[in-house]
Amino acid sequence: MKYMNKGIVDIHNALINNEVTVEELINESLEISNNVQKDCNAFVTILDKDKIKKSEVNDNLLSGIPYGVKDNYSTKGILSTGSSNTLKDYVPFFDATAIDNLSCNGAIMVNKTVLDEFGMGGTGTTGHTGKVLNPWDRSRMCAGSSSGSACAVASGVYPYATGSDTGDSIRKPAAYCGIVGYKPTYGMISRYGLFPFASSLDTCGVLTRSVEDAAIVVDAMKGKDKKDMTSWDSSNINLFKSLNSNVKNKKLCYVKEICDISMYPNANDELKTHLENFKNVIEKCKKLGMNVEEVSVDKTLLRAVSSVYMVISCAEATSNMSNLTGIIFGPRAEGDNYIDMMKNYRTNGFSPLIKRRFIIGSYVLQAQNKNRYFYNAQRVRRLIVDKWNDLFKEYDAVILPVGTGPAKKFDDKVEMISDEYNILDEHLQIGNFGGFPSITIPDGFVNDLPVGVNITGKCYDDSNVLNIAYAIEGTMNYKNQIAKEVNHE
Repeated sequence: MKYMNKGIVDIHNALINNEVTVEELINESLEISNNVQKDCNAFVTILDKDKIKKSEVNDNLLSGIPYGVKDNYSTKGILSTGSSNTLKDYVPFFDATAIDNLSCNGAIMVNKTVLDEFGMGGTGTTGHTGKVLNPWDRSRMCAGSSSGSACAVASGVYPYATGSDTGDSIRKPAAYCGIVGYKPTYGMISRYGLFPFASSLDTCGVLTRSVEDAAIVVDAMKGKDKKDMTSWDSSNINLFKSLNSNVKNKKLCYVKEICDISMYPNANDELKTHLENFKNVIEKCKKLGMNVEEVSVDKTLLRAVSSVYMVISCAEATSNMSNLTGIIFGPRAEGDNYIDMMKNYRTNGFSPLIKRRFIIGSYVLQAQNKNRYFYNAQRVRRLIVDKWNDLFKEYDAVILPVGTGPAKKFDDKVEMISDEYNILDEHLQIGNFGGFPSITIPDGFVNDLPVGVNITGKCYDDSNVLNIAYAIEGTMNYKNQIAKEVNHE
């Protein structure tokens, strides 16, 4: 009997009742990992069985259960590459705090998952080990940057994997792979030991196959950490115990400029079906007793989201990664002096995507450009966050469709149908601008491929956001679903 396709509570109960052993779970997870690696290239490292740190089964729900770690989390004694050639041989001497917390709860790491290089991408194609294939259709992307984690969880390798979210790097891969992606409030989980990308946006989170599992895992990962000054005390919050589907009289809103099909005069059939699915979700919300209203947001602000994100994230990435020189760690490049060594290291080690982002970051941080680009981007970010906070004064959450439809094909040419199309594809970044808790859950299929819906709430209101998602999830049949590939060629 297979267990890795079940939820955490069911696996835990099977362990407690001696229906399965920890050893058997590890064996099952490793076997599926090897198959998924052949089919989808989801892992940087699959641990040897004898190197896996086992744990005893106890009252902790995660004890004895395998999971995966995105390869931008530091893991003691285990390769941690950030999916970059510059760190292809890097083995840290410490665990990230989030990983240490999971270990203290008895969780068992079995592999490290592929990401877009240093998390700076949304396609799952830029990691140094190659692109990650979508388990529903290998001709399509998983999105990124938590592509390997999404692929693994959707393939039934284990019930959860860690991710990180700087723009939509947990939530969009979750939607493309038909699973749950949860980005908690900024600072709920310590970022110590997470490779930094953009520090004001980076958030640790989790990919699971149910809202319940997302709550269980984040409960284990979260907590105040003296090594991360942005972390906060969440000890009075128990997301799992707070879960309930009583959402009667909750108030939700959706944004007309994002959701209205009339905004997309050149919409293809996939987009039309995707937005129809979203309408169906809204009707389900109303049947649950929630009040759902359409609101309008200035399109000027919405159009600015992707540009603001690019300026701020690239600037912060350039600053955060200035230590990647090949001198202190990483493969040392040849050169007659420090500058030449660093230049050669970066030229040979970084992908074209990373180089472009560093060029943008360096440009906007130059003294003559800083006010025009970086400071103005921060000002517009403030305006966008203020608008969402205004919505949260009246509504419990904002509910919106994720992306423009199902996972895109690798050979698809990216065409901006309109500014509005770009708004629909990039609006999840607002959750990072404000540090808001945000969760994506599956809401149906388009051409046999999964699509998702997102719920975002005000900071520190994670329990409310999860309860809304939990209630909606209960009206659909996508909990604990495993990918069924439709293209076997």
